This record gives sequence, structure tokens and C-alpha cells, in this order.
Amino acid sequence: MKKVPQGFPKDFLWGGAVAACQIEGAYDADGRGLSTSDIHEYDKNLDRANIKKEGGGTLKGILQRMNDTEGYYPKRFGIDFYHTYKEDLKLMQEMGFKAFRTSISWSRIFPNGDEELPNEKGLQFYDNLIDEIIKDGMEPIITMSHYDIPLNLVLKYGGFANKKMIDFFVNYATVLMNRFKGKVKYWIVCNQVNLIPTVQFGSLGIYDDQAENMEELMYQAVHNQFVAGAKVVKLARDIDPTMHMGTMVADGTFYPATCKPEDVVLTMKKNRMQYFFTDVQFRGEYPVYALRYFEENNIHVEVSAEDEQLLRENPMDFLAISYYNSKIVDSTKNTIKAFDGSQNPYLKPTPWEWRADPLGFYNSLSQYYDRYEKPLMIAENGLGALDTVEEDGSIHDDYRIDFLRQHIEQLKECVKDGVEVLAYLSWGPIDLVSSSSAEMSKRYGYIYVDQDDFGNGTKKRSRKDSFYWYQKVIETNGEEL
Repeated sequence: MKKVPQGFPKDFLWGGAVAACQIEGAYDADGRGLSTSDIHEYDKNLDRANIKKEGGGTLKGILQRMNDTEGYYPKRFGIDFYHTYKEDLKLMQEMGFKAFRTSISWSRIFPNGDEELPNEKGLQFYDNLIDEIIKDGMEPIITMSHYDIPLNLVLKYGGFANKKMIDFFVNYATVLMNRFKGKVKYWIVCNQVNLIPTVQFGSLGIYDDQAENMEELMYQAVHNQFVAGAKVVKLARDIDPTMHMGTMVADGTFYPATCKPEDVVLTMKKNRMQYFFTDVQFRGEYPVYALRYFEENNIHVEVSAEDEQLLRENPMDFLAISYYNSKIVDSTKNTIKAFDGSQNPYLKPTPWEWRADPLGFYNSLSQYYDRYEKPLMIAENGLGALDTVEEDGSIHDDYRIDFLRQHIEQLKECVKDGVEVLAYLSWGPIDLVSSSSAEMSKRYGYIYVDQDDFGNGTKKRSRKDSFYWYQKVIETNGEEL
């Protein structure tokens, strides 16, 4: 008979997560091409509480921003991790990190995306980075595609809406797996594959005026990502059978606003359309409820018999999840459309209207594990906040400690229930450019970076109070929170 776990496993992977497009900078160094992240302009008049989409825009707007010399594009510069990664990783090592998740910039490996041969200087950078992660005692967890699609693939082919993208991506992934086999055990194929339409540009390479039926185009693009992912899983089995291949979702689990049956049923249907992405990648086929949704909403996705076989025979090994907040569904206000929810009046807002919900973390993880019984990885969890540097240089971020403590407490509850969790990778262990708003002011890190929203500052790194708190959490394997 199984025993009830009393705490985290001895080999639990405590660490943090970042993305190349938010930290590396050096956007024009060593042969790198422009990517989808490079045209996300910072808007000083941004309405933080109402961000509908990340970057992108119309085709005309994209072309204009490619050649813009007046605006500031923070993701081109990041926090200069490309040149400071050794020093930054030493700070992670000081906290005791067991794992470090980052991504590879696709356009650093294939500047245009459709070349036959990769850029050796780009590969060498990641060789050096991964070696450094391992040298510092951390397990490298690598995301292949994290909002960093070569811009040429968007302009020339229309992004993942075009089936040709499958071969381009598989070629890219094959190069990565062959180059880093024996070094990288855990791979996340696509970051937050379900986050549409919020990140349709960064994730799928689709611009706003690409088609009349944009929802159909997005689901076709997602299908092409599914197929590409299945092909990558199949190749991984031959290249290095010890590799673990995962997919990743941004949690979109909703609560009903009330116990009114209409609220409950609409919530169930919305949650099921979030599970659609993982149902396909773990159960290996399109669920009928999704096919019905497509039929009733004039969505036609081209799925070949070969595609179906690939999906059926090559499921993912683990599920990576990002979790930040939760929302509710009110049947009088909301629709079944993705991420169309209302704010929960029982939860407190941040300036970005991300309402923290630790119990929602427990609820979401439990639902996913019960559904698939696949290992989970917490690929992102953190609090974006406005930090204040005191006169003596200290940063007292008790609010961040409180957020993380409450979420780790609920994660431990999941473990006690028998949920298999591989890792806890808090988002942004070092301050970085926000994915949604392109700000530096929205800070997540245990490590402060002296840099403002326009890239000004000394770039000096300093430890916040949360640095020492997380250090103790890791040292005690989650016993002292």
C-alpha cells in the first residue's frame, strides 16, 4: 500500500525560471536574427490593468517597428544576461538552486528560421550557458520555443498557421537535442501552448490582420504546434531515450461566480476547453467536445490521418504549468471564449489585476494530476510587484515572501495527496523585462537589477530579503517557510 508523503521528495528540484527573450539582450550579436520579441515596444502610457495582448499588431505595424529608431524595445536588451550569465548563475547557486529553467532563442540558432544549417556562434553560447548551469550544481531545464520565433518566419510564411513551420521547428529542435544530449534531461517543447489569443504573436507567430477568421487560424496554428511537438517527442526517443519531453500550459482554471447552474455549466465548458490542449498531447486525440466547439463556431482545422497517428503514438512525458492567479465565470457577463473571465471579488488585486489565489494553485494542480496522472513541473509561479530600494540599498519584499510561502504551502498539500511534482521553478529569480507589459518596474526577482523601464541604470545586482528566505526554503527542502 502507498504511504502518505510528509514533505517534498529528497531529490526535489527547487529553482527558478526565466526566458531568453526577457533577459539575454544582445539581440544583434553573433549572428542572431530578429524575433517576435524584438518588436514589443514599451509604452509609458500603458494601462497595466487592461493588457489584452503581448506585442504583435498588424502587419503594417510590425514592419514599421522593425525599422523604428525612436521607440524603446526592452526585450532587445533584457538585463544583458548574454554577457552576465556567469555572475548571475553564481547568485542562483548561492541560494542553493537545484534547477534553472531558461529558453533558447530560436533566432539565435536559425536567424531567419528557414536556413538548412544553424548558426554555430549561437549554439556555442548555449553550450557555454548549459555547461555553466551544470557546473553550478543545477539541472538545466530548457524550453525550445518561448515567444522567440524568428521574425522572418512570421513575415514570409505566416507563422505556425503555415504547415511548413512544422519542418522548420523540427529541424531546429533536432539540432538542439543532438547538440545538448547528455546535458539536458528535461525539455519543454513550447511555452504556454494554450495562451491564445493573449500571446498569439509570440507563441504562434500570427499577426492581428492575418485572416478574417482569426480563431480558426489560431487553432490551426496550435494544431501545427501539436504535430511538431509529437514529431520532436518521437525523435527524442531515438536521439537520447533518457530525455524527458514536456508540454506547458498557463493555468486557466476558472471558478463559477455562483452556484447558479448556468455559471457552473459554463465554467465546466470553459475549463474543458483549457484541458483541450493537454488532452490532445497526453491522450493523443482530439476530444469530441472540442470538435463540437469547432463545428459550432465555424472553425475548420486540417488534421490528416498521419497527424492523428503521430499524436496518438507520441504523448508528452510531463506537464509544466505556470500559475499566477485565478478568475471566475459569470454566465451573464462571460463567454466560452478563451480567458474571458471576471475578477474574483474575494481576492486582492495587484496593479496589473493579477489576483493571487494560493488555494486555486492547489485546486488547479490537483485537477490536472487527477486527469492525467502525469508528473507535474511548476514551471512558473511568482509575484510581479513594485519594489522600493531603501537608502541603505536594502529591498524589503515581505509581500513577495508571503505570496511564495502561501503557494509552496499549497504545493506541499498536493504532494501529500500523492501528486507527483518534479520541480518548483519560481518565475523571474532575477528581475527581468515583463513578458506582458515590457516593463522592468514589474519585478519578480529575489535579485534586484538596477535598471528602469527605458534601460537606464547601473545594471548592478543586489539581494532582496526574499533571496535569503528562498535560500532557507531550499536548504530545508521546503520545511521552513
